[in-house]
Amino acid sequence: MAGNPLFCTAPSPESVGISSRDILRFISQIETHQVAMHGFLFIRHQQLAAEAYWPSFHKDQLHRIYSASKSVVGLAVGCMVDEGEISLSDPVVRFFPDKIPNNVHPYLARTTIRDLLVMATPHTTNSYTIHDKDWTRTFFEMAPSHPPGTIFSYDTAATVVLGAIIERLSGLSLLDYLRPRLLDPISFSPNAWCIRTPGGISWGGSGILCTLRDLSRLALLCMNKGAWGGRQLISRQYMESATSRQIDTSHCPAGRNGYGYQIWTENDNGFSFRGKGSQLVLCWPERDFIFSCFADTQSEGHPSGTNSIVDAMQRTVYESLSDGALSEDPDGLAMLQDKISSLCWRPLPGRMTNDATSRINKVLYRMNSNPMGFSEMCFEFQHDEVTWLYTNGQGSNRLKLGIGRYTPGRFPQKGYFGAQIGVKTDQTYACLAAAMWAEQDKLNCRIYITDCYLGTLNMTFFFRGDEITVWMNKHAEWFLDEYQGFAVGRSAD
Repeated sequence: MAGNPLFCTAPSPESVGISSRDILRFISQIETHQVAMHGFLFIRHQQLAAEAYWPSFHKDQLHRIYSASKSVVGLAVGCMVDEGEISLSDPVVRFFPDKIPNNVHPYLARTTIRDLLVMATPHTTNSYTIHDKDWTRTFFEMAPSHPPGTIFSYDTAATVVLGAIIERLSGLSLLDYLRPRLLDPISFSPNAWCIRTPGGISWGGSGILCTLRDLSRLALLCMNKGAWGGRQLISRQYMESATSRQIDTSHCPAGRNGYGYQIWTENDNGFSFRGKGSQLVLCWPERDFIFSCFADTQSEGHPSGTNSIVDAMQRTVYESLSDGALSEDPDGLAMLQDKISSLCWRPLPGRMTNDATSRINKVLYRMNSNPMGFSEMCFEFQHDEVTWLYTNGQGSNRLKLGIGRYTPGRFPQKGYFGAQIGVKTDQTYACLAAAMWAEQDKLNCRIYITDCYLGTLNMTFFFRGDEITVWMNKHAEWFLDEYQGFAVGRSAD
């Protein structure tokens, strides 16, 4: 790749060897599989070939990248190595004399920074829970199961400890440390931020919020072996190691191509940043090609949700890349631009209208004892939306859902985390909510939480006579726990 990445917009996808019609086919497959895609980018020859967002997402929106944050931490470690602050062979216990027990296990005593980078810690599972106050301390207090540096075992606590080292040595937050070194030179959003752990350090394992362009710029920096605008921001030697296979992952179903320094490796000498729910950047330096996306596929299961996106992209675009420019296709480009400008979330399957609506409209249902703590609920129907009113442990709540469309709003539950894990707030999360009649008496609803925490809530309401049966199932980390299970109630009339 050239030494001067510009991140400019290509005149057309065809000018950089990508067919507009192939991108249309990719979008069609995403829609056919009803993937909850938030946005995507295609970058070829350091030029932006295509960019698209589904409402209500946009190019300037800060978006949670979950475990793709780990790759950012890996880059920060590289900066510290370059500056001579640390060495990959340094024992981790050296940096935390105040957190290690007196009888620290030999396996932990010999665990190095490199062991953490390649996810070869001596632990079988993540050492911290949501209830722990000091996530770094737990890493040294948990009894190890095997020698470090031997076998890959995905461990977010490893990244937490790496982030703690960076912040302890620099006296700065993770992103503040990186701003003059990497982020500002590549025009990374100045308002990007990171959720904090209960102990107050940046949750580098999962908590960064930035734009899709920001994440793609970091990937482009990695593709260029640490160079940007004629400057070597991070050493070429470190970047070559970080983006190449350092440890085998063939025993893991979710990562069969290997792992570098907090960066996954891919087929065809590629590499990737990967986060929960399909926060993705896939890079193939030999093809000079980057695909990145934001989505929420948590409800589709891991890794199948991510695989549906990657497989669709590879079949439609990657496998058809041209080494040179393609013939211009004005009609294909016009169709692509029209499609991108009119993207919308596909409604749930079913019908918008139902004879049952008049029978249940504004009927108050008293609920039997149930795991969600609902005491009563009511539904008010108006044209193409329904308002769900319900009472639970926090009091009276209401949520509007579009019928046949997703309606933006705020999910009413309070007491969830905000900028710091363990600190509950009264703020509510932004959401998109939709409903559709699946059967004569069955209303299906889906709610996507689209805030600094992402999640999906599926709900079904079944009405028979004066009785209501409710089923709820959530896919979210550390919230929506009040919305799981079955409930039954009867009309109060």
